[in-house]
Amino acid sequence: MLKRFKKFLRKSQTEAEGVLWYHLKNRNFQNYKFRRQHILCGYIVDFVCLEKRLIIELDGGQHVEKIEYDATRTLKLKADGFQVLRFWNNEIFNNMDSVLECVYEALNNTPSPAAKNAATSPTRGEVKR
Repeated sequence: MLKRFKKFLRKSQTEAEGVLWYHLKNRNFQNYKFRRQHILCGYIVDFVCLEKRLIIELDGGQHVEKIEYDATRTLKLKADGFQVLRFWNNEIFNNMDSVLECVYEALNNTPSPAAKNAATSPTRGEVKR
């Protein structure tokens, strides 16, 4: 059932997913291979770099009502050794450079003050390290 749903999600990606995927696909970003709508730990994650065990999740307005579910999901993925970055869709549209900087830092394990501020900023996606 998850495989069928994964195929549906890949065919009906959100605009924000399409914009981020443009930067990540075909090893466009720092030559790292990303997969989208990939099954891990019984969940479908938006984007994952298996080599670096990095997951990127994009959250739209519907995630405001799913905070507990997302937190549980993130804990399970982290327990399996993954780092999870979360961004709101509006960050993709309004602040792509900052999003890509955060992804770069996570891939290269070089947290900067900007990344630390992103973790606590209410306007920025939640960064889980």
